[in-house]
Amino acid sequence: MTTSNLNDLAVFMTVAQERSFTRAAARLGLSRSALSHCIRGLEAKLGTQLLIRTTRSVSTTDAGSRLLNVVAPRINEIEMEIGSIVALRDKPGGTVRITADDHSIKTLLWPKLAPLLREYPDIHIELSVDYGLTDIAAQHFDAGIRLGDSIDKDMIAVRIAPDMRMAAVAAPAYLASKPPLLDPRALTEHSCLNLRLPTHGGLYAWEFEKEGQRFNVKVQGQATFNNSYLMLQAALDGVGLTYGPLNMMQPYLDNGALAPVLEDWWPLFPGYHLYYANRRQISPALSLVIEFLRNR
Repeated sequence: MTTSNLNDLAVFMTVAQERSFTRAAARLGLSRSALSHCIRGLEAKLGTQLLIRTTRSVSTTDAGSRLLNVVAPRINEIEMEIGSIVALRDKPGGTVRITADDHSIKTLLWPKLAPLLREYPDIHIELSVDYGLTDIAAQHFDAGIRLGDSIDKDMIAVRIAPDMRMAAVAAPAYLASKPPLLDPRALTEHSCLNLRLPTHGGLYAWEFEKEGQRFNVKVQGQATFNNSYLMLQAALDGVGLTYGPLNMMQPYLDNGALAPVLEDWWPLFPGYHLYYANRRQISPALSLVIEFLRNR
């Protein structure tokens, strides 16, 4: 197969996967007209239509679907191997894209990866804040950071932090006018700060555990955020109770700005893990990131 044919197949694969000439053009760094010309040429060579184009979408014909199923795994494998060969240099380089929540980035990733960037100037790190269970392969991330119990089984997971305690807290001024909280179920009578998750747009249910009894509470309140640090600030402002990682709250518990609530019920979760797709070989840059996160 000539290089031209291989390029045509790669263009077809990208358009078919993106289901859009516009998105495929942006991904490949080419014009829409160049992509259209390439697809028309490939269809002419094969003597069959591969894509169905409408004003709103692009889909594959039966022949196109069959070709995509055959071509995509092989092109992906070629790109991975070429990427691995290019990355085999004396100094690791390239971009490592990681999806994680804001807490893990601030308290774990950035403190450990900032020294890596100073030591290896050819490595670039892109950190994306996301509370969703991101499909890292589909979204073109190299790795993700999540708690150990929320990682798909087909991913390779590497522990990078100890187990994490979650805590419920509030400002003393808020608690002063309220009756003592003795049971998590009583939270429904309080103003609580909600965290909205991107998955189905749902609100995070606060989780509690005591003597083997574990349950969730769907809280209510006047303010909802999609950022845990904004929730923390709202709690410091006396708007209501908040819930999150204990190490985030600890400095404010120590100085009295926040007070613990339902401390006997605070659950322990598996710590943060880095996860990545099950590939035969990962880039030297990602290997170095894993080393820094595990051992620094």
